[in-house]
Amino acid sequence: MKTDGKTLFGQMPDGTPVEEFLLQSGPFSCRIITYGAAVRTLTVPDRAGRPVDVALGFDRLEDYLRQDKYLGAILGRYANRIGGSRFTLNGQQFLLNANDGANHLHGGNVGFSHQVWAAQEWGADFLTLSLLSPHGQEGYPGDLHVQVAYALQNGALSISYRAQSSRDTLCNLSSHIYFNLSGHQSGPVAGQYIQLHAGRYTPAAPGGIPTGEIAAVDATPMDLRSPQPIGAHIAAPFPQLVQAGGYDHNWAVDGWDGSLRPAARAWSPDTGISLEVLTTQPGVQFYTGNYLTGCPAGKGGVPYGDRWGFCLETQYFPDSPHHPGFPSPVLAADQPLRSQTVYRLGIAEHP
Repeated sequence: MKTDGKTLFGQMPDGTPVEEFLLQSGPFSCRIITYGAAVRTLTVPDRAGRPVDVALGFDRLEDYLRQDKYLGAILGRYANRIGGSRFTLNGQQFLLNANDGANHLHGGNVGFSHQVWAAQEWGADFLTLSLLSPHGQEGYPGDLHVQVAYALQNGALSISYRAQSSRDTLCNLSSHIYFNLSGHQSGPVAGQYIQLHAGRYTPAAPGGIPTGEIAAVDATPMDLRSPQPIGAHIAAPFPQLVQAGGYDHNWAVDGWDGSLRPAARAWSPDTGISLEVLTTQPGVQFYTGNYLTGCPAGKGGVPYGDRWGFCLETQYFPDSPHHPGFPSPVLAADQPLRSQTVYRLGIAEHP
């Protein structure tokens, strides 16, 4: 059923409808569902002009409800991890729901990725979604009003985030799109190229919680400043990679000052499709889909497996409330939060 540019994608167990919106701009298109504000498809032309869907996703709402991989979703109230599922703000301790061992991951049991957003405005190439996270949800203080605006224009998918809280709180919003620039159905991404504009990263202890150090990448497999295949060093006997089963770390974006800056670049030799990531955020989590096995079959029945996609999650650093040296994710009461990330797609003949 289609009405005013939207399609009914499914219904939640309580009967709440989940809608899908199609954005189009020339040969580029994108489908976004209101469950988790998730990007379900992102179709772009390859070097021969053929359409390639470069985002992992599912064909049925039931599979989004079953999976625990956050495919395509918006993450919040706090993307990534908070150690011990607690934090202190203004002298008061707040206890969060633990959903990753003892830690809090991607907003908890019912984070923004697991809620149905409301469509506010939409057109041929844009969609604005909103959500209210009430005071106390998952343990966070303040009524938080969130708005996410998608725009597909000039070969780029832009995500603009807005938020405002009734009380001082934490707010760290991100997107968990899994990219496969050879096509979502094409298999592991080891041969695709990655480049991060970051000379430092945050080493993590077991469980993915940062140690507090912001370490130089020099002379380690974490040095991705020059383009290289994702699989080039992913199996190196480097403790950080062994511990995480591959790349799943936060890098500090070079020269971060709150303006829109280059954070990463990726490229597929198979299709020639390139991806540039620009962000106003201080960090980017490069995750190589190390634990995708076990999720439901993807679009068209494709059996997604480990490392079939990679994520470039722009963010405040993980566990920032416990590390005063990290950029602060505190959102003051009644002060607007604004951030933006742009995924620019194109064609290139070399990394």
